[in-house]
Amino acid sequence: MNAIHVACAIIEGDGKVLSTQRSESMSLPLKWEFPGGKINEGEKPEECLKRELREELGVEVDIGYSLSSLTHYYPTFTVTLYPFVCKIIRGEIKLLEHKAFTWLSPERLHELDWAEADFPLIENYRRLLRLSS
Repeated sequence: MNAIHVACAIIEGDGKVLSTQRSESMSLPLKWEFPGGKINEGEKPEECLKRELREELGVEVDIGYSLSSLTHYYPTFTVTLYPFVCKIIRGEIKLLEHKAFTWLSPERLHELDWAEADFPLIENYRRLLRLSS
């Protein structure tokens, strides 16, 4: 089975979190996700994330801290997510690959139609917020 390793960003701003919607032409079409992308051979997850966010959204980020990695088993492939909490430090969001984006409070993230792999990540992030408040 194909195994994919993906760095993803939980981008915070003004108490909200950025979510992006996959385009119709991507795998898992129109599902919502945390932006990011596949980690290349020999690439650190943090390097991948900065590159992907430049390529997909046209923004530079400051990476704050990482959350635990998670693996999800889809019927035809597995994906391991390496999540990082970030802030945008330069640039305005441009949709270069995705269909849409939205900023939601952490409590409202579950309202979107997420890619399955992201559900446990949302729960981990929200649990961390509750513990730190």
